[in-house]
Amino acid sequence: MLPDGTLTPSSLGLKDLRWLIYWDKDKCALCGRCTAVCPVKAIELGVHRQRVVFSPLLDAPAKEASSGLYRVYYGIRQRTEPAHACIGCGMCAQVCPNGAILPYRNDEEDKLRFHFNQGGQPRRRGGRRNDPAPGTLDRIKFVRISMLTDPALDALRHEFELRTLLGRILPPEEELRLYREEGWTPPVREIYPLMIGGMSLGALSPTMWEGLMMGVAYLNEELGLPVRICTGEGGCPPRLLRSRFIKYVILQIASGYFGWDEIVRAIPEMKEDPCAIEIKYGQGAKPGDGGLLLWHKVNELIAAIRGVPPRVSLPSPPTHQTLYSIEESVAKMIQSLAMAWGFRVPVYPKISGTSTALAVLNNLTRNPYAAALCIDGEDGATGAAYEVSLNHMGHPIASNIRDCYLNLVKLGKQNEIPLIAAGGIGKHGNLAANAAALFMLGASAVQIGRYILQAAAGCLGSESDRCNVCNVGICPKGITSQDPRLYRRLDPEKVAERVVDVFLSFDMELKKIVAALGRSTSLPIGMSDALGIDDYHAAERLQIKYVV
Repeated sequence: MLPDGTLTPSSLGLKDLRWLIYWDKDKCALCGRCTAVCPVKAIELGVHRQRVVFSPLLDAPAKEASSGLYRVYYGIRQRTEPAHACIGCGMCAQVCPNGAILPYRNDEEDKLRFHFNQGGQPRRRGGRRNDPAPGTLDRIKFVRISMLTDPALDALRHEFELRTLLGRILPPEEELRLYREEGWTPPVREIYPLMIGGMSLGALSPTMWEGLMMGVAYLNEELGLPVRICTGEGGCPPRLLRSRFIKYVILQIASGYFGWDEIVRAIPEMKEDPCAIEIKYGQGAKPGDGGLLLWHKVNELIAAIRGVPPRVSLPSPPTHQTLYSIEESVAKMIQSLAMAWGFRVPVYPKISGTSTALAVLNNLTRNPYAAALCIDGEDGATGAAYEVSLNHMGHPIASNIRDCYLNLVKLGKQNEIPLIAAGGIGKHGNLAANAAALFMLGASAVQIGRYILQAAAGCLGSESDRCNVCNVGICPKGITSQDPRLYRRLDPEKVAERVVDVFLSFDMELKKIVAALGRSTSLPIGMSDALGIDDYHAAERLQIKYVV
């Protein structure tokens, strides 16, 4: 409401907001911590006026003592402007010493969504899809349990080889012919099947990225788990490019080519080759749409690495502007990048989950330079997608991976090209079970991003649209912010400890699953006879058992 008392179409009351704030005046110490940490300034501390309610008979003395019909007090008030609507992150409750404040979900249908398109701009947000219901991966069961005919293994006492290969595995005669004619053989890496997917230095804060890299280095150097991390688009810190730890990193090049000038200049000085090169053609949450790093997050460090002026928004085109067909992309991008490292580094494309994935895969099978295919399902790489893309575009990862694997089986190449699955793995906490199901559907490895942010750094976002302001640089935990006042809240050493915890717990859970199948020497890739689901149509679609 305007000062003159008129109402506008954007006027809102508290009941119109998605999140409301409970405040206990008696417990509040007026310390101001809650207002200081609120990322959207949804609450304000100040002097307020409240109408005094009294009875003419019982409260006559109180009326005499009161100054008019109102009283003045100091306290917290929730703002109702759409730009300052509470996002439910709960940081105010975490810092309050007396438990005097708490956000809670409105019990009415959210009407705030109709006020987000002011100025003719649709709502753009980071975070995740508004889909709290369990998906297909969470409903898959492992139904082939070895008992007597093929005894199960003890997950705590047996040795397991939970490794996978990243790289093209050609038949011996084809590899020999390639070596004789061109003088090289496709490079192959033995890696752990759980990878940290592409989240750029820019999308993540410096402390978060440092914590992830420290955790990956510890897993490799101390625990012997060959875990790999992808940089995402935006380049790589120069110091890391020239260190021996670059061998644990997958460098990503995408449609914006951000950061690649620095990488190219560092090639002669690299002590080790990177693990692989990932060419990003699409993201799961916004297939066919480009990415955007908003100006809030482009500080001097990010601008220097990406070779752009600071404080400007950085859009990535929907596709690589120099490529117009699958054949051209294979010939130009994959072969040229392989050549840059002397054909020593595997190069593979990453695409969005889509019904055209089979066309991409069929072209890759004809080219020995293609090391793998990464498919990002509809729940992956949410970044700064528009809400319409998050909720209505994309392809589920389970059926996409299954289609591609069965297509490779028809071609007799199921052991040649590794399929990497991403998008929504561990979305509801079932990380090992989701990954094992994808292995048995045909994936050779899986990538996670959101899960590692939640588990290693305490991300506050949820599927019910809690927090989810990753794209605008005001992350209350400092995970996705470039503001020093925010990212200094995050301890990179604690992040590294939690990264190690996540991978060790995943390793144990995965062993618990494959031990029951009687497997110890290899991942159960394509072992679909061990899967079942209680949905007949899903069972038919995935060609697995229907169990009720």
